[in-house]
Amino acid sequence: MRNSYLVGLFSGFVGGLFGAYVLGQSGHVNGWVPLAIAAAAPQQDVISAGRIRLLDASGRARAELAMSPDGGPGIFFYDTKGRNRLVLGLYSPAESEYPFVVLNDTQRQAAGIFRLYGGRETPVVVLKNKGQDRSVYGLNPNSTEPFLVNYSSDGKKTSAFGNF
Repeated sequence: MRNSYLVGLFSGFVGGLFGAYVLGQSGHVNGWVPLAIAAAAPQQDVISAGRIRLLDASGRARAELAMSPDGGPGIFFYDTKGRNRLVLGLYSPAESEYPFVVLNDTQRQAAGIFRLYGGRETPVVVLKNKGQDRSVYGLNPNSTEPFLVNYSSDGKKTSAFGNF
């Protein structure tokens, strides 16, 4: 259910970005494409770009569909101050291209990560504070048994249940 919701959310967002891109590339008057022009426009099967950027009314980037520096595709969301606050994407090929969702704090550090991990691609949630892991919950990639481990501010690991 949760995966279907995320896939639907992602598909809707990508469709919206695609529509905004097509609208931005066509000749339009006062923000609207005349129906006759829209109907006569040739259909494009593929739009290729290194990145697609969604801008707000003042011209600030608020979202971007792009490749990350390490080679993984992602959708990056920015707040009004230009800080990256949310990323949906795939890790690089070097990290097995596992899918992930990252919530960043105002310092642009990951505060929460939901991802797949290990050979069995088990789900893991990592909660962080100031860049440091504080709590990790998920399914052990070796046994698929659930686990919860916590880390104190000095990095000491304690296990609430399971092994990781």
